[in-house]
Formats: sequence, structure tokens, C-alpha cells
Amino acid sequence: MAKPKNILFIMFDQLRWDYLSCAGHPHLHTPHIDALAAEGVRFTRAYVQSPVCGASRMSFYTGRYVHSHGATWNRVPLKVGERTLGDHLRQSGMECWLVGKTHMKADDEGMAWLGIDRESQIGVRVEQCGFDVWERDDGMRPEGPDGHYDETYGAAAYNDWLRDKGYHSANPWHDFANSGRDESDPEEMASGWFLRNARKAAAIREDDSETPYMTSRAIEFMEQAGDTPWCLHLSYIKPHWPYIAPAPYNDMYGPEHVPPVARHERELTEAHPVFKAFMEGRIGRAFSRDEVREAVIPAYMGLIKQCDDQMGRLFAWLKETGRWDDTMIVLTSDHGDYLGDHWMGEKDLFHEPSVKVPLILRHPGAEADATRGTSCDALVEAIDLAPTFVEVAGGEARPHILEGRSLMPWLRGETPEWRDFVVSEYDYSVNPAVSKLAKDPSSARLFMIADARWKFMHAEGMRPQLFDMQEDPCEFVDLGESPAHREIIDMMHERLGRWARRLSQRTTRSDAQIVAERDRSPKRGIVLGVYDEEEVPAPMTQAYRGRPRPVSAG
Repeated sequence: MAKPKNILFIMFDQLRWDYLSCAGHPHLHTPHIDALAAEGVRFTRAYVQSPVCGASRMSFYTGRYVHSHGATWNRVPLKVGERTLGDHLRQSGMECWLVGKTHMKADDEGMAWLGIDRESQIGVRVEQCGFDVWERDDGMRPEGPDGHYDETYGAAAYNDWLRDKGYHSANPWHDFANSGRDESDPEEMASGWFLRNARKAAAIREDDSETPYMTSRAIEFMEQAGDTPWCLHLSYIKPHWPYIAPAPYNDMYGPEHVPPVARHERELTEAHPVFKAFMEGRIGRAFSRDEVREAVIPAYMGLIKQCDDQMGRLFAWLKETGRWDDTMIVLTSDHGDYLGDHWMGEKDLFHEPSVKVPLILRHPGAEADATRGTSCDALVEAIDLAPTFVEVAGGEARPHILEGRSLMPWLRGETPEWRDFVVSEYDYSVNPAVSKLAKDPSSARLFMIADARWKFMHAEGMRPQLFDMQEDPCEFVDLGESPAHREIIDMMHERLGRWARRLSQRTTRSDAQIVAERDRSPKRGIVLGVYDEEEVPAPMTQAYRGRPRPVSAG
């Protein structure tokens, strides 16, 4: 087969790059994901454009840096007019569908301003990040005194399905799928929001939990898919918190399987102001406690094990139905999870556990045979997937819109001209505590520049950070104020400035179109700089000589 017909774009939520056995985890065995890597290429230096769900995903879906698309954090809308995967792929005759999460916030104001009918096909696609929706489920259905976090896309269809299966409550997503039960009272919930409950079994049959449910919905889509090529974005919710797994996955791992924590006392005493604010927050303080890590990480590992088992189920179905031979499979995550490393939990910042992600590409065609089972240490960004998919679909390259680079040369065993550094960004303006460090919301920004050795962080109005990833792979020693590293810091500042000055907003004309404009006929009446009509050939100014011409007939 010369090229795949379809693309299966699998994304997990909050899956660390190093929590796979093919990436070297000592206790967590993921044979099905490993088998995918054995048939494809595993990229070992893949970085997201922002280590937070919404901003990261918008970069995956647009192929553009956060600096370009502007959706800088969760619930910041992607503006109307930003082209997404669906827009590009449909131009090449490939459908683009969604099963699962996008974390997309629609630009309601922009849609109203332009009079876009939300019920129309274009309106639905604008609202859904360019996807046609088989089922959107952003997973998050927390409920507090002010209502649900996400009334519309937070597991609404899944909740209805659970009730039909016999899980009767107002919010079965929480009450069953993400809660255990108290040992002293089997009717009393042990909520997954409370970290001490992480080792309990979720009060749901395993095959009714979120990950198997999403796999089933993806299979249902593929069963009915016709002959038109498709890209299916299968976007899982786990192993994202709440950290609680159904049996038997809740009890597969224990504290003895928890890797040693990566943190150092000097990180506390020499903390950068922004990092210090995150360390001292409730999440950072919680994950700095050993009992929290020993409760949460085994559950997190169990959720990943369940994800891997579902990959086994999904891949077996693809092989049984012949889809394995005509489908390119891409597996990644939207960001990682600190899990207590560097005295922090969650994600948000630029240490490797947070900003680096797993990335595996498996191409079914013979052109990729030479690289099967290999790893690639090229500096890869999330925005590289969109141009990769466009190439696979047979579309023309669009570098004036898509800021990433196709990964297909690496799959073919080529060594293309490549980037020297990767970029990630973070907007902390919505964080009530951390945002106090900035003079205004527009200043509450962080930028990461990382190359094969150095990782640099720029914070507006504050000192930089610098880590030597070769000598200090754990990122304990901040060299941001080291006089001996001034040249490196200056180089990184220069790179950041060069990146910020790139041409990123001229998306309506390609370089080829600009060059073609130079050859546009000069005989269209503009004669600037002419003092006397005799200075140019007569035909050039014939419309400007003599008497006004009559209106031509017709």
C-alpha cells in the first residue's frame, strides 16, 4: 500500500511520556502500546505547545502556536476563522470526526457578529473545532454550589447511557464512574475527588467505565464509516483525574511500584517566583506528601493499564476487519502530570513530566518499513501532526498557515532539514494566586525554548530559568542567574525574539502566491513616478491620453 486511506488520531489526557514500558517504566507494562511502537516510530522528544488542556489541544488541532491562534488557556475561545484539521483534510477529500474530548470553547461572540447559524453545518463545525461529531465528551462533570463545571459537553451522553445501564443518580459520572464506596456503608460514596480514596475501586463495572465506553463509541463509528477516507480523533479522558480506577485496575499496583520522586531541596530554596507560587498552592503541597503519591500514583498506573488494554481491544478489531492495513495510527497525549516531581502536582509548567509527551506514529505503507520499531530523537512539536496528516491525505503543504512540519520524512527514514529548538507557552493570568506576580493579565506569560541540551524559561518582568538537560536531566539546578552561562541565556533570548518575530498572521497568501504577485502584468494602468507621458511606451498610457472615451456597448 502506497499510503493509508484513513487516520486514527488517538490522544490520552494527562499521560506522562515515561509511564509506558516502551519508554522505560520499570513496573507499568503496556504491551499493546509497545506493540504499536514496534510497528512504527516512537518520538522521544515530543513537546506540547502549552502544558494545559485547552491551549495544547488548540495547537494540535490548528497546527499553530498558541501565540498564533490565541486560545491561551482553558475556556479561552478559538476565534472564528482559525482553520483546523477538519478544514484542511476536507479539502483533500478526507472526513474528520471526533469521538471524545476537545476542550474547545466556541467563539460565541464572533459567531454572533458574523451571523453564523449554529445549527448549520458550518456553524456546528466552527463550534466543534472543525470536527464532525460522533460523540463529544469532555469528561469533566464536576458539580458544586454554583452548578456543573461543564453542563453541555461534560459526559452528558455518557451519563444518560449509564442511567440506561442501571446506574441511577443525578450524576453517575461522579457517583459511580469516579467514586468508590465507603467500607462501613456500601451506599455511601467515597469520592474520587478526595485523594485518600484513590486506591478504592470505582463503583462501576469495568466495561461500563469511561475508557472502554469511548473505545466502543470509536468502533461504532468505524463500523458504519463508508468508502470516504476519514480521520477519527479518538480522544480519551483518562488517565486524567479524578484518580480512581475500576476493579481490577485499582489494585494492580501499590506503593512499592511508585518510582522515586524527582525533587530536590534546592528547588525550594532557590525557587523562581512563578514556580514557587505553584509549589505553595494546594495541589503542590498535596503532591509533596508521600502518602498522596502512594495513593494516587498506583491508581494513575491502573488507569494507564486500562488504557493499554483498550488499545489491545481496539487494535485487534482493526486487524480483524482489515482496517489495520489501511489506517495510519497516531498515539499521543495533550500534556503530562507532575505527580509530585519538583514539589508539584498537575501540569502547567515546563519540566519534562509536564511538557513532554509520548508520541508514536505507525504508518501501514511500505514506505515506512525501514523505520519500524525505531525511535527518533528529533525535536518534535504538537503542531507537527497537522501538516503530517495533510501530507498523508494527499494535500498540498501550507506552511503559511500550518506552523509545524510534516513528520513523514522521519517515517521514511530520511533526515530532513529540521528545527533547532522547540517552543512552549503558558498563560497564568487566570490563576488567582500566581497572577498576582504579574502587573496585568497581558504580562502573565511564560515561554519555554528548549534544544537538544538546554531548556530556557522566560517570564515577563522576572529573571529567566535555564537547565542543562545533559548534565542535569532531572532539572534540579537552575542556571538562570549563572554568569558562566550568560552566552547561553543570551542565545535563548535571541531565539525567543526570532521566533516572536516570525510571520504568523499572513495566512491568506502563501509565499508562492506572493512570488507570483511579482510577475503580475504591469499593464494595468499604474504608472507611478512618471513625470512626462513620453517616458513610458505609448500603449501603457493610451487610456490617459486624448478625450474621454464613450461608454462601450454592453
